[in-house]
Amino acid sequence: MKSLAELNISNKNLVIRVDMNVPISNGAITDLTRIEACLPSIKHALDNNCKILLVSHLGRPTEGKAEEAFSLAPVSEALSNILNEPVQLVDSYASNKIFNSNERVQLLENVRFFNGEMSNDDSLGKALGGLGDIYVFDAFGTAHRKQASTHSAILSSKESCSGILLKREIDSLNRAMLNAPSPYLAIIGGAKVSSKLGLIKNLNMKADNIIVGGGIANTFLKASGYEIGTSLVEDSMLDVAAKMLKVGKILLPSTVVTSTSFQGSNVKIKQIDDVTSEEMILDQMLTPNMKDSIKRSKLILWNGPLGVFENSLFSSGTESLAKNIKESNGYSIAGGGETLSAINTFINKDDVSYCSTGGGAFLEFMEGKELPSIEALGREKLDKEKK
Repeated sequence: MKSLAELNISNKNLVIRVDMNVPISNGAITDLTRIEACLPSIKHALDNNCKILLVSHLGRPTEGKAEEAFSLAPVSEALSNILNEPVQLVDSYASNKIFNSNERVQLLENVRFFNGEMSNDDSLGKALGGLGDIYVFDAFGTAHRKQASTHSAILSSKESCSGILLKREIDSLNRAMLNAPSPYLAIIGGAKVSSKLGLIKNLNMKADNIIVGGGIANTFLKASGYEIGTSLVEDSMLDVAAKMLKVGKILLPSTVVTSTSFQGSNVKIKQIDDVTSEEMILDQMLTPNMKDSIKRSKLILWNGPLGVFENSLFSSGTESLAKNIKESNGYSIAGGGETLSAINTFINKDDVSYCSTGGGAFLEFMEGKELPSIEALGREKLDKEKK
């Protein structure tokens, strides 16, 4: 892929596909993380006297219908405050205001308001890809979606490249995919083995050890013959879990926090051998072996909490995990919404070497899948070189 930082972009018009799908409550943005993540590309473009049209989606509106609840107006206002200059909201990709106003930065209204976005419609892709001199893709969180603004627009543009954020994402994640240093530790939590099966299988070949947490750990515990009571479990995945356990890399908890309800009735800390049929496991403690693995590892990949950390009764395991990663000298990579929430709760983002902005894209990339947007960026460059 070509990257934005490599190109001569002086005085050019850039269309930048960003991911500003931020949480909004009562018209106010509650977390600016995704907007702030886009700033390196925006500022680099402005430093080179470019005009910018930002393209993003927000939420899940009915396609083709402009719904006020999903308007990017709050994003335009927030970005204007951050940049300390006006950011003009443009209501249509056919508007003659695009690159034809006093504002250096414009924001196209929610791209999902336009018919054809979700279906990767060629006509919409060509319209978006042809708006500027260069189409910059900088939305890693949407790179796994084959849609008009994330795929067709890249292929139909005069010239395309990756943004600074996207390149940083790929470079960081490739540290865990290509020639990863050893010892390499992966921490995979979450509700279901099935949702992360590809990831766990891939890591079972690459990582030296894997710590599992949440419902995923329960399935592996049951596959190992332990009583897990009424805990969340996937019985359909027990045979798969048993086969993966035979590789010998998966580390299981020995001390857990149980309760007879999700609200926290009869909370007890006990050894895994002592769990009864009436209890559910809602948190787990790090074993000495897990702590030692975190301390020794040169690379740590973290996706998913160890327990229901949103409830303070079941937060100890995830808090301890976060703090142990903070103290580690290894290169740490974290991804996924719950993981970033846990980091913000117990430590600081700066305590982790790299926090990915992707959720589904993060998982698919780490499974070894080729993401449509990244594939399109590479193919577009190859096609240009052939010509």
